[in-house]
Amino acid sequence: MAASELYTKFARVWIPDPEEVWKSAELLKDYKPGDKVLLLHLEEGKDLEYQLDPKTKELPHLRNPDILVGENDLTALSYLHEPAVLHNLRVRFIDSKLIYTYCGIVLVAINPYEQLPIYGEDIINAYSGQNMGDMDPHIFAVAEEAYKQMARDERNQSIIVSGESGAGKTVSAKYAMRYFATVSGSASEANVEEKVLASNPIMESIGNAKTTRNDNSSRFGKYIEIGFDKRYRIIGANMRTYLLEKSRVVFQAEEERNYHIFYQLCASAKLPEFQMLRLGNADDFHYTKQGGSPVIEGVDDAKEMAHTRQACSLLGISESYQMGTFRILAGILHLGNVGFASRDSDSCTIPPKHEPLTIFCDLMGVDYEEMCHWLCHRKLATATETYIKPISKLQAINARDALAKHIYAKLFNWIVDHVNQALHSAVKQHSFIGVLDIYGFETFEINSFEQFCINYANEKLQQQFNMHVFKLEQEEYMKEQIPWTLIDFYDNQPCINLIESKMGILDLLDEECKMPKGTDDTWAQKLYNTHLNKCALFEKPRLSNKAFIIQHFADKVEYQCEGFLEKNKDTVFEEQIKVLKSSKFKMLPELFQDDEKAISPTSATSSGRTPLTRVPVKPTKGRPGQMAKEHKKTVGHQFRNSLHLLMETLNATTPHYVRCIKPNDFKFPFTFDEKRAVQQLRACGVLETIRISAAGFPSRWTYQEFFSRYRVLMKQKDVLGDRKQTCKNVLEKLILDKDKYQFGKTKIFFRAGQVAYLEKLRADKLRAACIRIQKTIRGWLLRKKYLRMQKAAITVQRYVRGYQARCYATFLRRTKAATTVQKYWRMYVVRRRYKVRRAATVVLQSYLRGYLARNRYRKILREHKAVIIQKRVRGWLARKHYKRSMRAVIYLQCCFRRMMAKRELKKLKIEARSVERYKKLHIGMENKIMQLQRKVDEQNKDYKCLMEKLTNLEGAYNSETEKLRSDLERLQLSEEEAKIATGRVLSLQEEIAKLRKDLEQTRSEKKSIEERADRYKQETEQLVSNLKEENTLLKQEKEILNHRIVEQAKEMTETMEKKLVEETKQLELDLNDERLRYQNLLNEFSRLEERYDDLKEEMTLIVNVPKPGHRRTDSTHSSNESEYTFSSEIAETEDIPPRTEEPSERKVPLDMSLFLKLQKRVTELEQEKQAMQDELDRKEEQALRSKAKEEERPQMRGAELEYESLKRQELESENKKLKNELNELRKSLSEKSAPEVTAPGAPAYRVLMEQLTSVSEELDVRKEEVLILRSQLVSQKEAIQPKNTMTDSTILLEDVQKMKDKGEIAQAYIGLKETNRSSAMDCHELNEDGELWLVYEGLKQANRLLESQLQSQKRSHESEAEALRGEIQSLKEENNRQQQLLAQNLQLPPEARIEASLQHEITRLTNENLDLMEQLEKQDKTVRKLKKQLKVFAKKIGELEVGQMENISPGQIIDEPIRPVNIPRKEKDFQGMLEYKKEDEQKLVKNLILELKPRGVAVNLIPGLPAYILFMCVRHADYLNDDQKVRSLLTSTINSIKKVLKKRGDDFETVSFWLSNTCRFLHCLKQYSGEEGFMKHNTSRQNEHCLTNFDLAEYRQVLSDLAIQIYQQLVRVLENILQPMIVSGMLEHETIQGVSGVKPTGLRKRTSSIADEGTYTLDSILRQLNSFHSVMCQHGMDPELIKQVVKQMFYIVGAVTLNNLLLRKDMCSWSKGMQIRYNVSQLEEWLRDKNLMNSGAKETLEPLIQAAQLLQVKKKADDDAEAICSMCSALTTAQIVKVLNLYTPVNEFEERVSISFIRTIQLRLRDRKDSPQLLMDAKHIFPVTFPFNPSSLALETIQIPASLGLGFISRV
Repeated sequence: MAASELYTKFARVWIPDPEEVWKSAELLKDYKPGDKVLLLHLEEGKDLEYQLDPKTKELPHLRNPDILVGENDLTALSYLHEPAVLHNLRVRFIDSKLIYTYCGIVLVAINPYEQLPIYGEDIINAYSGQNMGDMDPHIFAVAEEAYKQMARDERNQSIIVSGESGAGKTVSAKYAMRYFATVSGSASEANVEEKVLASNPIMESIGNAKTTRNDNSSRFGKYIEIGFDKRYRIIGANMRTYLLEKSRVVFQAEEERNYHIFYQLCASAKLPEFQMLRLGNADDFHYTKQGGSPVIEGVDDAKEMAHTRQACSLLGISESYQMGTFRILAGILHLGNVGFASRDSDSCTIPPKHEPLTIFCDLMGVDYEEMCHWLCHRKLATATETYIKPISKLQAINARDALAKHIYAKLFNWIVDHVNQALHSAVKQHSFIGVLDIYGFETFEINSFEQFCINYANEKLQQQFNMHVFKLEQEEYMKEQIPWTLIDFYDNQPCINLIESKMGILDLLDEECKMPKGTDDTWAQKLYNTHLNKCALFEKPRLSNKAFIIQHFADKVEYQCEGFLEKNKDTVFEEQIKVLKSSKFKMLPELFQDDEKAISPTSATSSGRTPLTRVPVKPTKGRPGQMAKEHKKTVGHQFRNSLHLLMETLNATTPHYVRCIKPNDFKFPFTFDEKRAVQQLRACGVLETIRISAAGFPSRWTYQEFFSRYRVLMKQKDVLGDRKQTCKNVLEKLILDKDKYQFGKTKIFFRAGQVAYLEKLRADKLRAACIRIQKTIRGWLLRKKYLRMQKAAITVQRYVRGYQARCYATFLRRTKAATTVQKYWRMYVVRRRYKVRRAATVVLQSYLRGYLARNRYRKILREHKAVIIQKRVRGWLARKHYKRSMRAVIYLQCCFRRMMAKRELKKLKIEARSVERYKKLHIGMENKIMQLQRKVDEQNKDYKCLMEKLTNLEGAYNSETEKLRSDLERLQLSEEEAKIATGRVLSLQEEIAKLRKDLEQTRSEKKSIEERADRYKQETEQLVSNLKEENTLLKQEKEILNHRIVEQAKEMTETMEKKLVEETKQLELDLNDERLRYQNLLNEFSRLEERYDDLKEEMTLIVNVPKPGHRRTDSTHSSNESEYTFSSEIAETEDIPPRTEEPSERKVPLDMSLFLKLQKRVTELEQEKQAMQDELDRKEEQALRSKAKEEERPQMRGAELEYESLKRQELESENKKLKNELNELRKSLSEKSAPEVTAPGAPAYRVLMEQLTSVSEELDVRKEEVLILRSQLVSQKEAIQPKNTMTDSTILLEDVQKMKDKGEIAQAYIGLKETNRSSAMDCHELNEDGELWLVYEGLKQANRLLESQLQSQKRSHESEAEALRGEIQSLKEENNRQQQLLAQNLQLPPEARIEASLQHEITRLTNENLDLMEQLEKQDKTVRKLKKQLKVFAKKIGELEVGQMENISPGQIIDEPIRPVNIPRKEKDFQGMLEYKKEDEQKLVKNLILELKPRGVAVNLIPGLPAYILFMCVRHADYLNDDQKVRSLLTSTINSIKKVLKKRGDDFETVSFWLSNTCRFLHCLKQYSGEEGFMKHNTSRQNEHCLTNFDLAEYRQVLSDLAIQIYQQLVRVLENILQPMIVSGMLEHETIQGVSGVKPTGLRKRTSSIADEGTYTLDSILRQLNSFHSVMCQHGMDPELIKQVVKQMFYIVGAVTLNNLLLRKDMCSWSKGMQIRYNVSQLEEWLRDKNLMNSGAKETLEPLIQAAQLLQVKKKADDDAEAICSMCSALTTAQIVKVLNLYTPVNEFEERVSISFIRTIQLRLRDRKDSPQLLMDAKHIFPVTFPFNPSSLALETIQIPASLGLGFISRV
């Protein structure tokens, strides 16, 4: 198809644009040949007429279909041109946040200026082992490809990283080296990979600086060779450097800095060790303040200095060398502050005692005067004489700067050499991978010698790159056997010849440097004369005679000639160098040693950069003149030589290219500047690669991929069995021009644009098919809708007509009814109106007549009342007139009488004053007196008579007198009352007047009060109504609040339940975390153990020194103390001399006996924690008392009594424990039991107490006998002169035992203490045979025994007293509680009281019943424990008695009578035990474990048979009470299982078999341990088989740890088996054929997703799962453990699939989501078939399920975002955003996810707290548990097959 035919209407093209470089537009009409104008419609909505070039008539570039935009490989684009490349990079960088893109063999890396979480160790593990095309582009993919090709092809590799400053070259190279260090590891324990990475901070500090473009710009190029051994592990590295920018040491542009190391030194100047450097702030030094930007934002120079020093230490650079380096660097800073003063125009001087120069000389160890002299002078040598010439100030400054640059360059070389020495390896290097971090093409406004050298190097690299790309293209065409056509590509050899050939620019420059009067101008003229108009690539600027232009491969560059000669010469005064060489500072002359030998390839240049090579040039033994000539090699010559060496190295390796692009000049994150990007793409050769690819056949498809993609373009008859022929037939029909494609052996090659044409045909075909489907579906839907509407219309008509008929009939009935109703209604209305009028008339008449009668009555009543009022008023007026007249008369009389009384009074007063008055009064008084005297006498007589009469009459008149007297009093009272009443009347009258006034006032007030009352009443009524309303509202609010309270209570209840559930889940998570941590520690322990064993074996192989005698081989997994005990016993029996490897044995990672003891102790502490807390104080007091007693004893015990004291303490602790348990048993029976059971007369109580008493007495007797016997044995052993007979001591000990009185014992003990005060020697010399000493020792033992018993009894009494106090307290509390209950019951009614008392009684009885049951269980347990201990003691005593019977003479035995006893024969009954001899243990372990084949056992025998056999052997050893045998068997079993797993640990069947048997062995130890918790499901027969003598709880823990290790190994095995299948089966294979078409993949071919014979499918995974499950079931693995294994397998499947999905852009599509969901459904179906849905395996796939759903859901509106946030709960925010960014449409009908939608998702998820990690941890192993699973199999029924070879064991 012609290209012009693609320019049809709606086709999209790219047109040039000055701002955006390229702009997209759409054709408005078809293009026809000959058209000069294209009508275009721009994306911003404008129309444009695009003028075609009349000369070339080139059409604008066509735009790729949207489906191809955003591809991982630019060569997958159908149209390969600059705008397509730029647009694809922009879409990936801005929209998808992807910084890496392939361009053929080149990785394009765009600097994001932001930290991205894509460089973690999980990402490294994800890329490790993957094909380069199978994952998204990444620097790790390039590193993996280089590492893989090195191992596969055995050819050295190179990674070439180039780009502008700030593009990220150094970071990319650093990540590549980190990948190699992580993936390969090191071949030794020296951590070479850490040293390789540690070289980065050192080189960055001395070689990197801040520029305007980059804060950490590398100012040198470096090539690092990372060496590998034959196993491809890192063994070392070597570094070569190129073009160090020395000019930066003395000059920095604005906003730039010097090298980082100077600022790090200044920031650390206050450190004590840096005080001698006399540094300060960076602004104080000339060499660090010129840029004006001493600080980098976000960088702490002091911390960076610490990192640099740490890296130096790691690389082996000593502290002295480090301080020497810092001393030289500080000297350079002080040298920059040296100032010069001009004396005249040709000379200058330095001020005397100049401080900066003084500090410089002190630091460098040189003479001040000499250095001062040669800084201002120079030596000129002629043929005959030597002159010393002063120099000007400017020359002196230049010489000072040259010296500083030279020193820094030498120091830089020295550091590089030492880094190389640290990275050098003594092991022979097998291969290497080189990482080249070199500057890219540079062009500035002013370009000088530095840019010339850089661009020269890039020309060489670009030539090598072009040749490599061309070679790969040629190899591909030849491999596919298609016609090879010479591709025209840009060859930059002419430009290289212009620079480096004879009479080239460098030769002319070197020649001009040799001229005595050579200048830049003369050199420029020579250039013009030699190359102008002769070489097309060389031009002269129009307006300058001091510049030249070179046409480089990337662009034209104009170079200024000024400074070329000076920089090429690199002039440094020799005298200054000699002064430095004479330094007393030893390190400084080392820097200039190369100057004495030869010019090193790493020597400094003044060009601004330093060329370095790894291989030094050896000096020739020639004349001094020749040596001086060697010194004059120019910088250009050196750089050319080092560049040739580099190109030789690169040509000898396989190169891999990384091109770093700087997206903008402002360091903005994820901001893309099209202009800058295009410049760099042109400069770095990416577009040249595209052009070379586009010139041939850039698009390549395999036949299977082509058939899968374009099957829709074929007809059924076109499809043949041969895919290749089918594709050929179809292509011949679709593309008529055969030059547009070629058929290779395995691929079809297309010209540029043909894939886009095929995609257009495919899209048209699919669109037509869609239209046809839509047409058919829409017609079917409309027909269906029409029929449905027709049926509905008929139905509606039927119902409407029926409704109308019913309505008409109803109308007729209503009309007739209405007539009848009207008739009766009218009659009713008339009658009712008449009745109303009649009633109204009658009412009116009655009201009128009543009104007239009432008026008449009112008139009569009014007249009558008027007459009464007149009568009363007239009477009142007459009375009032009379009273007024009367008062007036009385007043006049009173006035007159008063006047007359006054006159009489006056007259009497006058008479009383006169004498005559008195005389008149006394006349006749004497006669009168006499008369009165006689009268008195007569009266006395009369009186006497009267008195008598009176006496007589007194009684008669007594009552009358009293009566009169009372009358008198009454009258007096009435008189007084009358007087009072009179006054009261007057006062009342006054009060009446007042009251009248008050009445009127009161009336007025009453009115006002009534008014107020009315108002108050109204207000009150209003208030009441308001209050009622408020009350109603309050009631409503109350109801609402009650409702809310109920709801809140419900919510709180639900919240609490949720919190409880969450806390439970959190506790479960914490438990799982603890369990996982413990199991990880076990895993680490086993790994270290294996490492230790490997090292041990290596040492054994290395040493391999044979020793005399038999020697037992160390176990590879020895971890138990019992093993050492066993080995020591063997050594003793075989008389083997002590081994010399005890120190090595002490280095075993863990002492198992200590481990078991600690575990046992932890278990006891957990069980007895509460009891020990209560007894803590008492124990401390007892300890203090015992300590005080021990201090009182004489300190005369020697080392010979330590063994005795340890034994005594052991026996005392056992005795105390037994007595405490017996006391507790008695106390529990006597105090806490029910009264009817524990009554003193109860038979149960009596029998039980008798039994306990007898058992206790027997126990005490047995223990005392044992203690006495042991004390005798100990005293015999530890006496100085041991004797064979112990008769006397035994007798004395028996006498001591007979002392029942405590006083006697105490006195005896005091006496013994007195005798003990004598010296030990006296005691030994009491008699000659030492018998008294033995007796004394025996008495001491007895006394100590009695003392311990007394102390134990005292402690028991104290404990009993405390128990009684506690019981009293509990009784008091119970009494108080009973009283409270009684008081409460008395307040209740009788019925409720009875019910409450019954309820209380039931509760009490229930509690007592539960307490009794607990006590009974505890007593049963205690009795069983005591019985076991009694059996042990009885057996030990029996052994001792047997030993004593052996000492009895035979004669004594014969004297005893012997009874004949009948022994009945009993039928043999097997007890479920297996007996074996001690020497057969190794054979048992060998046949049953080491040489057992799991497959035969699993098929033919019962599951877990080895475990049952081992346990039955353990049972027999327990039955024999042989602890050594039990310990040895268990230890050998554990170590043998470890050996088997180490030997065959990669076999799933072996690991599964021993995991099943280890768990079964563990369950048997639990089931038959005798513990109640494990005996619930046992039969009575199985309970009889319980272990009787030993508690193997510690070994159960060891077996549990072993099972955990086996489980982890099983997981690793199945992970290694499943790992290769997962990605292919879950992601790549198309389970549903035809759903997802294959997209173009470009040069980096992915693994084919079509099911070939060698690829894995989902069926492969399901078959493997079935295999795993059947093997585990055959081995009899516990169902719960199988569920955990399945859960772990599904987690691995889900994690690996999701991780690959997150790293593969081509997998993130709608169709792939459907494939994943289908695959997950198949896995769920497998779980249902195996009844494993409740195993938790499905939940582990939830993240993968949600990711698949995320690929399929709608992703447009805010509602979609909300749905996604709620749906993807198992995915992290980073994973959700990553999937959305990677989402890629496979067909044109799908739409991409917009950036705004992704930002909406991020905003909604910003509050979610989840892990920032992108990938799931595929190595995570869930913590495993082993639930107890008892076996119903009877041990006595187990038969041992002969095939196991266990004939030496027998059933018991």
